Amino acid sequence: MQGISIRSVSRHFGSVRALDKVSLDVAAGEFVALVGPSGCGKSTLMRIVAGIESADAGSLSIGSRDVSALRAAERNVAMVFQNYALYPHLTVSENIAVPLAMRRLSALERLPLIGHMMPGLSQKRAAIATDVLQAAQSLGLDALLDRKPGQLSGGQRQRVALARAIVRHPDAFLMDEPLSNLDAALRVQTRREIVEIHRRVGAATLYVTHDQSEALTMADRVAVMQAGQILQVSSPEAIYHDPQDIRVATFIGSPRINLISAAANAAGHVHIAGKSSGLQATPGPVTIAIRPENLRIESNGIPCVAKVSNFSGKACCFMRAIAPVMKPLSYGFRQKCRARMTVR
Repeated sequence: MQGISIRSVSRHFGSVRALDKVSLDVAAGEFVALVGPSGCGKSTLMRIVAGIESADAGSLSIGSRDVSALRAAERNVAMVFQNYALYPHLTVSENIAVPLAMRRLSALERLPLIGHMMPGLSQKRAAIATDVLQAAQSLGLDALLDRKPGQLSGGQRQRVALARAIVRHPDAFLMDEPLSNLDAALRVQTRREIVEIHRRVGAATLYVTHDQSEALTMADRVAVMQAGQILQVSSPEAIYHDPQDIRVATFIGSPRINLISAAANAAGHVHIAGKSSGLQATPGPVTIAIRPENLRIESNGIPCVAKVSNFSGKACCFMRAIAPVMKPLSYGFRQKCRARMTVR
């Protein structure tokens, strides 16, 4: 089993800095989600790992091999794209077999007429067919092997793309927003399938997405990226409950986290609207970030206005309760909630 090691990778497109000295490790058998807004550089980093693009600076290793200067075909990574990238004129079986045919058959053996006259071709094709069937069965595609992509649903096509990736037993999996073209119900189902495939195969997986719910529910660790930099890499729980950067706190979470301006006095006690919060900080202005689910309505709370109320099933989440007037709200300064607050 191999891991992925990215060290100080930078990439510029003219005057635009897409990546700025990005470093990230994905251990063997680990699932790491790279999440961030559009244009933050996550897909550029993915393409550099795959060998589709080259870095301006930095190094990249897969296992013990430095693959920075290797072509994509020499890196032994499998990539699953957003648009599936299936050949419409080939059957499911033929689509899954493409990477094996490219690796195991010579250029002459792949020719339609001349190839059939080459010695040993039947044994090679039989071995390829066996591997294709095993990959298809693992994803429930064995009944669809004779169909073409146009006859499949979106979820089935995505599973074909996944089967084509796992059939070659790569050192690492790269997935670039593979679920963005699926509807909501199918997206949830396919999330589970991808995680199960990862656990079964055990290869290092780097998963790029802009959907934070995918990142938090699927990954062993989440890397939050903005403006060409990785801001924090940690477990989903730590990313949500203990963000190390205010940009991470505001990006992760729906509804968005509340940001409240406050001040710490000379003794370091933080006050909001003249009331003590029970928090300590360096004297001066501070920002308190509070998840909406930690807000509670109380008669002796801190006065503020709830500008937006979102129904989430269990209770309403208050969002952007900022101005210190009108409704009294308590920000839940209990011990349980204190651990979920970020003071920067």
